[in-house]
Amino acid sequence: MKNILLPTDFSDNSLNAIRYTMEFFRNELCVFHVLHVQKASLYTTDDLITAPANASVHHSIMNDAKKRLNQLVEELKSSYVDENYTFYPTTDYDVFIDAIKQAVKSKNIDLIAMGTNGATGAAEVVFGSNTLKVIRSIDRPVLAIPEGFKFNTPKTILYAFESDHKFISKGIEPLIDILMKYKSYLRILKMKEDDIITLEEFDDKKHLKEFFKDFNHTFHTIVNVPEALAIRSFVQIMDVDLTAMFVKRETFLERFLKGSETSKISYGTRVPLLIMHH
Repeated sequence: MKNILLPTDFSDNSLNAIRYTMEFFRNELCVFHVLHVQKASLYTTDDLITAPANASVHHSIMNDAKKRLNQLVEELKSSYVDENYTFYPTTDYDVFIDAIKQAVKSKNIDLIAMGTNGATGAAEVVFGSNTLKVIRSIDRPVLAIPEGFKFNTPKTILYAFESDHKFISKGIEPLIDILMKYKSYLRILKMKEDDIITLEEFDDKKHLKEFFKDFNHTFHTIVNVPEALAIRSFVQIMDVDLTAMFVKRETFLERFLKGSETSKISYGTRVPLLIMHH
């Protein structure tokens, strides 16, 4: 059984991410914790005007959020009545990342699924700020679904890593689960600054080959290309349905998000991205 956290602000992007996740985990036993976090900064003048005289603004807005969340959960229940899904709605009044941390700990969350918000600022090219904060701050796998992306069976999965990466299997279970579920073809991509092969790299490839021996896979190398451009190009050329990677250094994540300083190209993921942590 998987415990999956689904943060939502009721936007089209978050609802699309929820629908994608429902399809993704079909035929599995899952508990979905649908979380809405309300911030005081979201209060508007209309909220103050329409709040009942005998109720606080906080109480009124939280009640409205709970109603919307319960309605969403009921819709999900009716839409997926034949699946082994259980839904729990949760509303919180807190700083977003603190609410996520509390939910992860109290509900023993295995995976967080979130949508992008289509932001175009340099620091939010791939993810909305909340998704990026979760990746940086929460030691749980994150499945990030691009804006408007509709579910399709992940027939081909890309596992990408940098040249100084030494393969460690700890934390890779989410990728293995997907490979087993969908019998996906795995393409393993190493991004390097040069074409020199060290003894350590040779041993690492042997380790990878042994670890993934039960799955159809191929090895690929891209040399002297910025990581973000390498991944995006590979996804397009090889018709990749999902990209998986570990985030061990923020510098790699920043380069992936912002792109190369020399090319000045803004990169975005066109397919769902599975972020794992060692």
